[in-house]
Amino acid sequence: MGIRFGAFQAVADTSLDVAPGEFLCLLGPSGCGKSTVLSAIAGFEQASEGDVRVDGERVTAPRRDTGVVFQSTEALFDWMTIRDNVAYGPRMRGVAKARRAEIVQEYLNLVGLGHTADKYPSQLSGGMRQRAQIARVLANEPRLVLMDEPFGALDAQTREVMQRELDRIWRARRCTVVFVTHDIGEAILLADRVAVMSAGPSAGIKSVYDVDLPRPRDETSREFALLHQRLRDDISQEVRAALRAQGADVEEEL
Repeated sequence: MGIRFGAFQAVADTSLDVAPGEFLCLLGPSGCGKSTVLSAIAGFEQASEGDVRVDGERVTAPRRDTGVVFQSTEALFDWMTIRDNVAYGPRMRGVAKARRAEIVQEYLNLVGLGHTADKYPSQLSGGMRQRAQIARVLANEPRLVLMDEPFGALDAQTREVMQRELDRIWRARRCTVVFVTHDIGEAILLADRVAVMSAGPSAGIKSVYDVDLPRPRDETSREFALLHQRLRDDISQEVRAALRAQGADVEEEL
């Protein structure tokens, strides 16, 4: 697959398979095209070369069976209660009111927000709003969930809690997840596999790592540290390449 914006080749010659129920992280330097790839999977962008397929069907527009969790904690409808935000998708799908109420309660409980159902987004913390956004996506029972640096706007402590919460939620539901991040530790904590992208322009998948560590993962373990170092070395090569392409005087090795 390739994605071009006019004469600019953002992504080139990229091929990647994601298995049903897998948690895959896309990792790479800033500006390498991670979010562009995610947008193509979501149907927001169209491939210029090749195509994107979900369950064998070509993606040409946003799909009802694909949910997207955005980076911003402001993605909820601020004029709706948390209950109504989570109920929005099922209501648009014509789910009966009684069943809709069951779905909302199930997913709010899953993300630990059952007590906030009648509050508005402005009354919640950033981490709580992001959990509500995850509940809103999961309430549609998507086969594929796409997450574009969903914890990037959170403080370090809240981000750590949210990473653990997402791991717990994913293990409870086992939907397919493609998660964009630039945080190596976050990728190892969450992913079954980590796909590293090369520096742009004309970025692509450089390497793929299996994360064969038991869940929940221990950041202090030797195995975690070794994989972190391997990924750091791999990403550092791409960061240096990106900086040199921008005219920076960067040494070949750190």
